[in-house]
Amino acid sequence: MHLTDAAWTDVRDLDTDLALLPVGSTEQHGPHAPLGTDALTAEAVAAAGADASDRDVVVGPTVPVGVAEEHRQFPGTLWVSEETFRSYVRETVQSLAYHGFDRVVVVNGHGGNVGALREVTARISRRDDAYAVPFTWFEAVGEHATRMGHGGPLETALLRHVAPETVREDRVEEARAGAADRWGEWVASVNLAHDSAEFAENGVVGDPGDGDAALGEELLDAAAAALARVLDAVAERDVARPDRRS
Repeated sequence: MHLTDAAWTDVRDLDTDLALLPVGSTEQHGPHAPLGTDALTAEAVAAAGADASDRDVVVGPTVPVGVAEEHRQFPGTLWVSEETFRSYVRETVQSLAYHGFDRVVVVNGHGGNVGALREVTARISRRDDAYAVPFTWFEAVGEHATRMGHGGPLETALLRHVAPETVREDRVEEARAGAADRWGEWVASVNLAHDSAEFAENGVVGDPGDGDAALGEELLDAAAAALARVLDAVAERDVARPDRRS
C-alpha cells in the first residue's frame, strides 16, 4: 500500500510492521535526464520491491531533496545539509513507527545520500523505537553496478523503462559528447574533486547511449528481487540490541 494513495481508514486496517521509504534527490543529470531522476528511480524500485515481496508492506512518500551540494553549479539542483537530511529521515521513520511500521528499509536513489543514510539508520536502530536499514538500488544490480556513473547508462536505462517520457532523446548525443569517463580526479586512491563540475562538462559520467529500456527492465527486476530479499531479512530479524559485553 502506498501511503499517499491511502485513506487513514485503509492504514488503520493494515496488519504489518514493514515499510519502505524512498529517498532521492533533485539535481542535475545532464542535458537529457530530469532533475528528479534519483527520486523517480527510488520510487520505482520501492514500488517494484513491494510488488515482488510476498509480505504486506507500506510504501511511504518519496523524500525528493537530498545531500547534493556537489552538483550546485548546475541550475535547478537543490540540496540540504547532511544534518538536515538525517533529521528529516529519522523523524519520518519515527512517524512510521508511531503507527506500527517500525521495521523500515530506506530505498535510496542518490549516491550523495549513502553516508548519511548509513549513519542515521544506525542511530534509529540504536536509540529509537524502530529498526531501519538503507538500500541503494544501484548497488544491488550485480555486475551492472560498476557502470553506474551519473546520468549514464544505468540511470538512463531505468528511466527509459519506468518513465520514458522524461528522457530528452534528442539530447542524448549532447550528453555523450560532454560526459566524463569516471567520477572524480583520482591520485593514489584519493579523489581530488569535490564537485561534479570540476570533471564533468555537462554533469554526465558514463555513456547514456549504452542504457536502453531492455537494460532498464533488467535493472528494475534485479533491484526489486534484492529489495524483496532485504524485506524478508528485516521482517525475520531479531532487532533487540545485544547486551553489553563483559
